[in-house]
Amino acid sequence: MNKKDLDPTLSPAHAFGVQLRRSRESKGLTQAQLGKLLGITGTYVGCFERASRTPHIDTVTRADEVLETGGTLALLHWNIRHSALFEGFPEFAEREAEATELRLFEIGIVPGLLQTPEYAQTEVAGLVARGTISTEQAAERLSFRLARQTVITRQQPPVVHVVMDESALHWQLGGPSVMVPQLRHLEELAELPHVIIQVAPFTLGARRPFHSAVTLLTLPDHSRIGYGETTKRGYLERDLLTVQQWSRDYDRLQVDAPSVADSVAMIRAVRKELERRPLSAT
Repeated sequence: MNKKDLDPTLSPAHAFGVQLRRSRESKGLTQAQLGKLLGITGTYVGCFERASRTPHIDTVTRADEVLETGGTLALLHWNIRHSALFEGFPEFAEREAEATELRLFEIGIVPGLLQTPEYAQTEVAGLVARGTISTEQAAERLSFRLARQTVITRQQPPVVHVVMDESALHWQLGGPSVMVPQLRHLEELAELPHVIIQVAPFTLGARRPFHSAVTLLTLPDHSRIGYGETTKRGYLERDLLTVQQWSRDYDRLQVDAPSVADSVAMIRAVRKELERRPLSAT
């Protein structure tokens, strides 16, 4: 990636990289020269400017001093460190907290609102192991995810509809020691009067309308918005025709999926099968 490829509106890391390059060039410094002043190599400076690596805060503080940027780089770096959440997700979470009805569809993983702490911890630990997020970001993401779950347990909670693809039950995240409590938790949540859980079986085939996670929120004014995610960012979907289509597809999915009772029976069957395995199995 060259400097022209960086879009400061794309992510906090890109914004930091653009500002660092501009500040360095305004001082007439090469990457190697700035690196020497910061106690690092010019290669590292290049990585920071290309948004391929995130600098340590000490390096950022020193760069603010050397480049006389008045703390701008530290502020942009703060945004990077607090970007553990997908772009678009914080705004979605605000709307989620005020919604009167949630309709969730998830593939391959239990939705965050329904995860046990151990399941959530294992999932974010996997992201750290793959280098997707830092340990600090993982801690923030985990804390935020668990805090969101109060939407289900609060007084006057929203009605929560959940349809999970069957793959979420069979992805052995952390092995039986993690999956058994998680599946039991789903069974318990399904007993709540405002939580409706269904499983979309593999046999639905082409009748499953969604190929990625989708959420529909009904707000207090009875308007409805959607939320989806790409591999890079999340986005709120407000286009009326798109949201209406998602709603129709979700309605049909709920009709085609097994009943709550049959879905819970599927969850219970998978749990009991896992309980027969050694807890150390993965």
